[in-house]
Amino acid sequence: MLSILAGLLWIAQAAVVAQALGDMLQGQQVQPAVSAILFALLGALRAVLTYRAETLAQTAADAVISGARRAIVLAEAGRTDDNPFGGAGAVAALAGEKLELLGPFLTRYALARARVMVVPLAILVLAFWQSWAVGAILLVAGPLIPVFMALIGLAAKEASARQMAEIGTLNDFLVERLSALVDIRVLGAGDRVMAGFAAQAGDLRARTMAVLRVAFLSSTVLELFAAIGVAMVAVYVGFSLLGTLAFGTWGAPLSPQAGIFLLLLAPEFFQPLRDLAAAWHDKAAADAVLDEVATFSADAGTPLPGRGARVEPLPGPTSVRLLGCCLPSGMVLPDLTIQPGERVAIVGASGAGKTTVLRLIAGLTLPDQGEVQVADQRLSADTADAWRARLGWMPQAPHFLTGSLRANLTLGRLGDLPAALRTAAVDNVALALPRGLNTRLGETGGGLSGGEARRMTLARAILSAPDVILADEPTADLDAATADLVTKGLLAEATRGATLIVATHDPALAARMDRVVDLGGAG
Repeated sequence: MLSILAGLLWIAQAAVVAQALGDMLQGQQVQPAVSAILFALLGALRAVLTYRAETLAQTAADAVISGARRAIVLAEAGRTDDNPFGGAGAVAALAGEKLELLGPFLTRYALARARVMVVPLAILVLAFWQSWAVGAILLVAGPLIPVFMALIGLAAKEASARQMAEIGTLNDFLVERLSALVDIRVLGAGDRVMAGFAAQAGDLRARTMAVLRVAFLSSTVLELFAAIGVAMVAVYVGFSLLGTLAFGTWGAPLSPQAGIFLLLLAPEFFQPLRDLAAAWHDKAAADAVLDEVATFSADAGTPLPGRGARVEPLPGPTSVRLLGCCLPSGMVLPDLTIQPGERVAIVGASGAGKTTVLRLIAGLTLPDQGEVQVADQRLSADTADAWRARLGWMPQAPHFLTGSLRANLTLGRLGDLPAALRTAAVDNVALALPRGLNTRLGETGGGLSGGEARRMTLARAILSAPDVILADEPTADLDAATADLVTKGLLAEATRGATLIVATHDPALAARMDRVVDLGGAG
C-alpha cells in the first residue's frame, strides 16, 4: 500500500509542475516558490513512503527466507532416511544460496506488481479525462508489455529451473568428491576428477548465461515498447499544442497545462510496467526455487520419533522386546527379548535387517506393524527421547561434525572423557593429533585412519556411561588388531553392566557375545 501511494504521489507532483509551466506559457501570474515548495514536499513524502515500503518488504523477505531455511533445516534434521530430493550438497544449496533468490522477488517484483495493479489504471483514467487520443495510445501500448512478459517469462522460468537444478547437482558432485579426496589422491585420479568438475562448472556457466540472455532480451523488448508509447504521446501533444492536430480531446483544444500534465504522466504510466519487466527474471528464479522447495517438502520421509530433545532418562530396567515387527520389504522379524546386561549379536546376510533392528531398538524409527518395548514400556514418540537418553550409539560409518574433536566426542554431554578414550584405546591417538582434542577433523575424520575414527566413535558412544550400547558393524573393514581393540572396548562396557547389542558380520565378535540372533538371508 505504501509503494502504491508513493507511485500515485507523482500524479500530484506532475499536476503542480504542469500548472506552473502552463501558467507561465500563457503569461499568467505564477508563484514559482510556492510551486517549488509544494513539489519538494510531495517529493519528500514520496521518498519517505518508498523507503518505508522497501524497508518493510526487506523485513518480510528476511522473515520468509529465514522461516523457509529453518523449516528445511528442521525437516532435514528430523529425517531418519535418505532424502530423495538430493544429497547434502543439493540440500545445502537450497537452504543456503537458492533461498536468497526469494529476496529480490519479494522486495522488487512484489512491489512492482502491486504498483502495476493501481498506478497505470489511475493514470489511464486521468489521460482519458484530458484526451481520449492519449488514453487510446496508452491503452494500446500498455498491454503489449504484459503480453510479451508472459511469452518471455515461459522461457525465463525454464532456463532458471535448469540453472537451479545444475547448482544442486554441482554441489552434490563437489561434496561427494571432497568426501573421497583421500581415495582420489591414492588412485591418482585427480586430473580426471578435475576435468569432470570443470565440465560441470562450464555447464552451469552456460545455463547462467542463458538466464541472463533471457533477462536482457525481455528488458530490451519492453523498453522498446515503453519508449514508443512515450514518443507517440509526445508527438500528439506537441502537434496539438501547435494547432496541427485538432482531434483527440473532448471538444476544447488541448491546453498547455493538460499537455504538460500528459507528457509527465506518460513515462510514469510505463514505469511500473518497466519495473515489473526488470524484476521478471526475479520471479522466474523465485518460481524455480519454490518448485524445488515443493519437491523437497513433498516427501517428508520418516520423521524422528519424539522431539529430538534432551530429557530425563526413561526409568525402568534396560530390557528390550521386539514383537511382530516388520521390515519395509514386508519381511517379519523374529520376536526378540533382550534382558538387562545381556550381550547379544545380531547376525545375518546383508539386507537381512540387522541395522533396522538397531534403529528400532534406538527409537530412530517406529515399526509399521508390531511394537517395540523398552524398560517395560512401549516405545513411542512420547517415550523415544527419554529412552535414547540411556543409549550409546556406534554407527557403522564414522562421521564428525564441524568443530573440535572434543566437541565431537562430548556433544555437549558430561562424562569422563579421558576414561572413554582409554577404554576405546584411542587416548594416545588423540594426544598425537596436532592440537590434541582441539583438532578439527572434518566430516570424515581427516587425519585419522579408519580404525582410529571407528574407535573415536566408540569413545563417543561410551562417554556418558550409557545403560545400553548399540553398535552397527563395529569391526567391519578393520584389521585383526584394531578389531580386537574395539571388541575389548565394547566388552569392557558390558562388564561395567551395560546391555550390549551389536549388528555384525564378524564371527569372532559374535562368538564373544552371550547370545547370537540370526536373521537369516536378505529380506
